[in-house]
Amino acid sequence: MAKLERTLRGDFNQILEMIERGILEGSMSATLEESSDFRDGDARCSVRVFERYSYLGGNRLSLNVTLFTNGDGIKLSAITAGGSQAMFMKINTFGEEAFLQKLAEIL
Repeated sequence: MAKLERTLRGDFNQILEMIERGILEGSMSATLEESSDFRDGDARCSVRVFERYSYLGGNRLSLNVTLFTNGDGIKLSAITAGGSQAMFMKINTFGEEAFLQKLAEIL
C-alpha cells in the first residue's frame, strides 16, 4: 500500500471534480468503482474508489480517495491497494506508487 495525505485550499466541489476527471482521463483502464458523500452541518466527507489495470504488475489495483472538510481547509487521504502479485509478502508495488503519483500530479 502507498498513502498520500494533504491539506488543500479551494472549493470542495471543484477539487473533487478535478480528482475524478484527472484519474479517469489519466488512464484508459481507470474506472470509478463506487462513491459516497456525507454532510453534517459544516462537515462534509466524500469517498471515491477508483480501479485500474497495472500493465507493469499485470494486475488490477485500487485507489481510495477521501476528502473531508469542516469549514477549515480540506483534508485529503489517498491509499492504494492490490498492486502486489505475491501470496505472502508485498512485492512489485510499482503500480500502486504510479497510481498515487498520478493523483499527486493532479493536485
